[in-house]
Amino acid sequence: MSKTFSEWYDFFMKPLEQGKFKRVRSDLLKESNGKVLELGSGTGINFPFYHGVEVTAIEPSEYMLNRSLKRREQAKVPIELVQSGAELLPFGDNSFDTVVATLVFCTIPDVDQAMGEMKRVCKPDGKILMFEHVKMDQPFLAKLQERLTPYWKKVCDGCCLNRETDLLVKKYGFKIIETREFYRGLFVTMVLNNEK
Repeated sequence: MSKTFSEWYDFFMKPLEQGKFKRVRSDLLKESNGKVLELGSGTGINFPFYHGVEVTAIEPSEYMLNRSLKRREQAKVPIELVQSGAELLPFGDNSFDTVVATLVFCTIPDVDQAMGEMKRVCKPDGKILMFEHVKMDQPFLAKLQERLTPYWKKVCDGCCLNRETDLLVKKYGFKIIETREFYRGLFVTMVLNNEK
């Protein structure tokens, strides 16, 4: 991830993060428990919403990690930062009670490998909490996402507008406990059970 993108990310996301996204993140992360792994923690936007847990946050970009330090200091729980991608996690099998992924699967280069790793490190019957933007069901909007994605990826550091993360979780055998849609299905939250 580029230094420029990391510097501007919070600025561009601020209108959403101070509005609807704040409530979405807060509600979703109330479901976390025990030892938590957060994938792609970015600038640490989730850090204030954790309570009563122990968090390990991975992020491949050193620029994003540096920008998250202030939020880590302000967090109410201990947060360990690890520079790593989601495709090869430096943790043993069944290490975490909860795995969190928010607005990250759109930029992971190998989503299949990341899904497998997420399943591996999460304990049996552990929770997976996701908040992602996905390819929309409405045909015209889905086509628009397909057409815009090549350009969007260049501007937004690899972000794919047309990822079908909501379908991918089924492929990997996660049991869907709850889903919620926002903005006509552009964004979804999912609470999943890690069945092994």
